[in-house]
Amino acid sequence: MTFEASQQATLAALQGLSAQRAQIDRAGDLILAALQAGRKIIACGNGGSAAEAQHLTTELVGRYFKNRRSLPAVALTADGTLVTCLGNDYGYDAVFARQIEGLAQPGDVVVVLTSSGNSKNILLALAAARKLGLDTIALLGRGGGQAKGLATVDIIVPGDSGAAAQECHLFLIHHFCERVDEAFT
Repeated sequence: MTFEASQQATLAALQGLSAQRAQIDRAGDLILAALQAGRKIIACGNGGSAAEAQHLTTELVGRYFKNRRSLPAVALTADGTLVTCLGNDYGYDAVFARQIEGLAQPGDVVVVLTSSGNSKNILLALAAARKLGLDTIALLGRGGGQAKGLATVDIIVPGDSGAAAQECHLFLIHHFCERVDEAFT
């Protein structure tokens, strides 16, 4: 794909997010409500989406733009020892669900990121969160895949580009962090 074609795919995907403003606002409201109640954000994804999950949690525990207190958030991808232990003992499909079962508490919000929506470990993470009664946010791409409809709030980036989906997910992460900064400073 040429530079221009990649750029156009990303711009179209970003512009397409406007049609999902209600879901975006609802997701931001869930994040804010959890943090304001002293609960935590739990995030997970695979590959580039794992990096984005960690990006979200570092912005919350550290800071985004404004100095504010540290906020509780954990990326289920960040502990390599734990991920490999769970993968070895329970299979890779269970690496996020098992952590949600052990770490999540009532009122926490689980954020899953996936450009395909078809990763078994993401589907099982959503199921584990639902079983615990947790609100969930799914940042999805490529039509949402099998994860579509499984979260409290779905935000499905329009288009067929996994790269554009991830770029839009990062944009959304920053949008949510701007809302958090405003609420906590």
